[in-house]
Amino acid sequence: MPSSNETSYFDLHTSGLGYLNRVREVTPAKGKKGKPFWACDINALVGASDDPSYTHFDINVVKDSDAEHLVRRCKDAVDAEKKVLIGFRLGDLSPRTFTYTKGNRIGETGVSLKARLLYVYWIKVNGELVYKAEPKAVPADDGNAPTQVTSPDAVATAATSDTAASEPANDNDVADDGEATDIERRAVAGQSF
Repeated sequence: MPSSNETSYFDLHTSGLGYLNRVREVTPAKGKKGKPFWACDINALVGASDDPSYTHFDINVVKDSDAEHLVRRCKDAVDAEKKVLIGFRLGDLSPRTFTYTKGNRIGETGVSLKARLLYVYWIKVNGELVYKAEPKAVPADDGNAPTQVTSPDAVATAATSDTAASEPANDNDVADDGEATDIERRAVAGQSF
């Protein structure tokens, strides 16, 4: 039981896999408070593993975290239009409204899903596994040796594949051409080996 001086929180986390896009450092406008931070977009795979669709997230990356370091390392690959697929955990999910300023929906109100990138389980660039987080040790309930905890995404995507899922053409025109690997399909479905 927390003492009266401790603050407790209710966390809402979202885990999944998706394509990393628009990696950038954001500097607040002159006269606005705040320090520069890293941001990105993630087009997360969702739905049936044999016919997934995408959900777009507008992400702020947690400052001075492993996630920030990894996203910064991926910037060159994203800028080179390589397919960067990541297993992720998001927090602080919230909807935000905006007004379209260009395109055929100019003047219309849209909704964006904002979140913070808390953790990166793994990274694939053009289908090649380039990073996999080490499993976290958590103390066992009985006080004996710690148990290994690994995300289902990390387990399901541990093996590499010759075929990479296709990257969405852009954030507004997302389509799947059916080339997701069997491992990626299982990860979407939450299956393990």
